[in-house]
Amino acid sequence: MIKIDGLTTENVNEATKHIDQMDSLGIVTLINEEDKKVASAVEAELPVIARAVDAIAERFSAGGRIIYCGAGTSGRMGTLDSVELLPTYSVTPDRVLSLLAGGEKAMYRAVEGAEDSRELAIEDLTKVNLTEKDCVIGIAASGRTPYTLAALEYANDHQALSISITCNRDSEMAAVAQISIAPVVGPEVISGSTRMKAGTAQKMIANMISTAVMVRLGKVYQNYMVHVQPTNEKLVVRACRMISQITGADMDTAGEKLREAGMKVPEAIVMLQAECSMSEAADALEKTSGRVREAVESLKRNSGNVREAVESLKRNSDNVREAVESPKKSSGNVQEAAEAAEDRNA
Repeated sequence: MIKIDGLTTENVNEATKHIDQMDSLGIVTLINEEDKKVASAVEAELPVIARAVDAIAERFSAGGRIIYCGAGTSGRMGTLDSVELLPTYSVTPDRVLSLLAGGEKAMYRAVEGAEDSRELAIEDLTKVNLTEKDCVIGIAASGRTPYTLAALEYANDHQALSISITCNRDSEMAAVAQISIAPVVGPEVISGSTRMKAGTAQKMIANMISTAVMVRLGKVYQNYMVHVQPTNEKLVVRACRMISQITGADMDTAGEKLREAGMKVPEAIVMLQAECSMSEAADALEKTSGRVREAVESLKRNSGNVREAVESLKRNSDNVREAVESPKKSSGNVQEAAEAAEDRNA
């Protein structure tokens, strides 16, 4: 039998022992008070989370993938994060994966014994052809789930980056992972119900990691998610508002540029800010890996260089004209002097 006595997440919360005798307001107030502790626990891990972001961004930009692994609530937190990156940042589904013990059906219903299978984790990672460029993020409140632990070990064996997100210090997963993130949220309101504070901490950290990585990779301009896919009416309006707010164009112009850009927000913004064509915007964005700010600055620099070159040619042309006209003026002056002398002699 496994030992869970030493796990903080399995301890009894003395502050909530009488929750079964409270009215509804008392219950939700107590839960809220406990939830306030989560942000502080996550804050203590920020330096480690930042390390994880840098390491993931480096591998992701080199063609690697983010692969969440977990079981139960912890695994579902990874799945929730992974599926949001496609519509929010136009990240293709093959770049961010989520492996849930028991497969897709475990998203909706517990699969008996799946989290205890080390073999299942190895099988799942083998199927996705894990490489040394990839990042495996194992999530488990306890830090000892066999499925997730085996996933981290497999990642290490294949020179991939391994990161653990747990809610217990000095866990087995922390000992295996190259980067260990462990916000200690304390005992749960309902003893052992790690879908509560532990789950909240895991989701906060997953949000931080994926968002910060996308920012580092240029998927954000100012604080706008400019790589959003406008796939429904609300998102189309949001995209137009975004273009309008960034460029100062009115909503009608923003909409026209968005359609001209093939419903691609970054291209529309670059076209307006750099006063260029769609092909020029697309080319600049490709050269800057989709970074809007760098694309705009590059086009403006090139435009400025062209303007300077034209002005330089004009200046050179004027100098040549002056050089040509100068001898003519000198010749004219000599002729005038000669004619004046003739007049005097006459």
